[in-house]
Amino acid sequence: MTSSNPAPASDHADLAIIGVSAAGMMAAIFAGRAAPPGARIVALDTAKKLGAKILVAGGGRCNVTHDVITPRDYAGSSTNQIKKVLKTFSVAETTAFFAELGVALKREETGKLFPVTDKARTVLDALLGAMRDAGVEVWTDARVTSLTHGRGVFTINGSLTADRVIIATGGLALPKTGSDGTGYGLLRGLGHSVTATTPALAPLILEGGHWLTKLSGVSFDAELTLSNPSGKVLHRQAGAVLATHFGISGPAVMDISRHWLAARPGGRLHANLAPGSTFEQVEQQLVDTPRGTLIGWLKQRLPERLAAALLRDGVGVDPKIGLAQLSRADRRGAAHGVTALPLPVVGDRGYKFAEATAGGTPLDEIDLKTMASRIVDGLYLCGEVLNVDGRIGGYNFQWAWCTGRLAGMAAAQRL
Repeated sequence: MTSSNPAPASDHADLAIIGVSAAGMMAAIFAGRAAPPGARIVALDTAKKLGAKILVAGGGRCNVTHDVITPRDYAGSSTNQIKKVLKTFSVAETTAFFAELGVALKREETGKLFPVTDKARTVLDALLGAMRDAGVEVWTDARVTSLTHGRGVFTINGSLTADRVIIATGGLALPKTGSDGTGYGLLRGLGHSVTATTPALAPLILEGGHWLTKLSGVSFDAELTLSNPSGKVLHRQAGAVLATHFGISGPAVMDISRHWLAARPGGRLHANLAPGSTFEQVEQQLVDTPRGTLIGWLKQRLPERLAAALLRDGVGVDPKIGLAQLSRADRRGAAHGVTALPLPVVGDRGYKFAEATAGGTPLDEIDLKTMASRIVDGLYLCGEVLNVDGRIGGYNFQWAWCTGRLAGMAAAQRL
């Protein structure tokens, strides 16, 4: 695998991969393995150093995939379409692939699969090594500004031509890693449509001065419910929530963020701090516990700082009041605060802090058996440029592995 800038003179490749993202690396590996002898495969990326998004994933450990992956873990396209792609490369096959590269994976209690080294560098080095072994030529610091197609040939930046092209440029999330949405413009220029994009897996901002922002660092389990103004439930998400200086974050918040953005304006978010319990059940528990104080009862279920702030600032009930002295109104107010706490979200933290992008090219425009474009012959798409985004926890990487593999094999088989 070589690293250089594209030469200004006319040049030709059998296959050009635009974007050395996770999906792009997978496409390059499987294309190189399946290509006929002598075929030239070139991969281009804007970055000088590859794999920035892999290196920051999972807190620097790289959450490679999840032990259970289903189409319901994704949004953007129909579950049936997503299922067709996911079934081509299972979690077991993914684990075996990385083991073949020398990367053993371990399962954590959450179901996330990480390298046993706990180092994302292990994953990146293995993928780069596999690209090298597959004979792929890599051009770094090579920004693609134009892509045209005519007479069966693609022209990149006016100088490099290719018989086949795979677009794997990623989305807009985490721009510090090089994601700038370039692929969307290239796809539009070739006649593809791109649905509106928004951040996905992003922290959410609460209205200024909200009491939760004073609890920065406090984590708790909750079931989040998103509804429209008429009360219809649009989405539910259970998991950990983290209070921050700006609002809320954590897995449950990140997962529901794309749904909140899609529901604007008017989407309403509530948190059940006693997941699995209803208002009636919590109220009855308060009735059936005549001894002790309200704060004492709540501290058994929530972090102490959260319990005190919820009663004092969220509900407006004296935390030290005895359970036997609770009025019906205060008891019901406390039960409502626990099971349906309003979260007045005013925005998200944007692509700078988002881990994925919602939106992209619809799967209707793709042959899902090969990831080939139905609009431009010889063009293939994979990864985040497609209108599919998954939950936090390795799901988006699994989509990258699946789609990149399909695109790489299919493109190589036509060389």
